[in-house]
Amino acid sequence: MKVVVIANGEWDAHWGQMKLEQEKIDCLICADGGGNLAISSGKVPDILVGDLDSITPENLKICRENNTQIEEYPRKKNETDLELALKYAETVLQSHGKQEDEIHLYAGGGKRLDHLLGNIALLLHAAENNRRVKMIDQTFSAWVILPGKETICGIPGQELSLIPLSESAEVTSRGLYYELNRLCLRQDTARGISNVFRDNGAEIEVHHGKVFLVLLEKKS
Repeated sequence: MKVVVIANGEWDAHWGQMKLEQEKIDCLICADGGGNLAISSGKVPDILVGDLDSITPENLKICRENNTQIEEYPRKKNETDLELALKYAETVLQSHGKQEDEIHLYAGGGKRLDHLLGNIALLLHAAENNRRVKMIDQTFSAWVILPGKETICGIPGQELSLIPLSESAEVTSRGLYYELNRLCLRQDTARGISNVFRDNGAEIEVHHGKVFLVLLEKKS
């Protein structure tokens, strides 16, 4: 099942329209102002979540006219609108018995650094609860890797970075230009930045710790 969440970050309407068409979405959930972004790309959200201080009155009217499920929260709350939207995404997947399907998150960054860092924390929380949330942007895709092995698809010359989210993380790679052999990545260094695919894929093994993988789009 394909569940897509749109936050209220940086967004190109033309690119967004193309990506959302490719996704073949079963459920589109927007976090407040993410509804503006979806509608600018020709999609009306199935669920709109948040305090509704960012979506325009015009777009809120469009949502209501198209029977969008609107979940309104007070402005004074502990959770961000995106955190609430991700909780709804999890509920949708659980209600359909989808334990393994990942959530695709768009517009998760680009405007405010504090929101971006908070959103990474939400990806980590989801991963620790056995749900992958993949952040997708025009220039990168990113997700959290916990201990275990994973094959990452790429093309020769494409860059990726491995950033520890725990105090340290021990990582081995196969298929990268700068191979890692049980390398200890620490939060006080930038050792894992800008590695490169040697072939059409690479294997990443996290022995311990938590890693944020950033896969950069190949430059044309």
